[in-house]
Amino acid sequence: MLDRLQPRPGARKNPIRVGRGHGSGKGKTCGRGVKGQGKRSAGREVSIFFEGGQMPMTRRLPKRGFYHEKTPVEVVNLAALEAFGAGETVDRESLTKKGLIRGVAAIVKLLGEGEAPKNLTVKLQRASAGARKKIEDAGGTVEIVS
Repeated sequence: MLDRLQPRPGARKNPIRVGRGHGSGKGKTCGRGVKGQGKRSAGREVSIFFEGGQMPMTRRLPKRGFYHEKTPVEVVNLAALEAFGAGETVDRESLTKKGLIRGVAAIVKLLGEGEAPKNLTVKLQRASAGARKKIEDAGGTVEIVS
């Protein structure tokens, strides 16, 4: 069986042999047209954005706006804090240990989706007003650290 394996019909094509006379269909100019940069031996090394010396499109168009590199923020909702017991301290290290954040971003922000567990001490870089209110109503404290 293995001795009869062959590629599927049409899968293997012969390469086009350019410059082998008019009968081949690719004789004389070999499919490159007549004259110009693309006809030369180094003519294919030009960038696709090169417009033959004309002012390129990227330079003709006006520039708008600015680039702002956003600071990455890890987000934790109150519902995720159910993993902590009453009276525990929630900080960056404890969230990383529990697998609630990846620990790659510089800032951790607490959002107010869900119910707050009882009597938590939260020490994070940011907290929304709603999250802060829910934690304080549940008897906990929120401390913003830098």
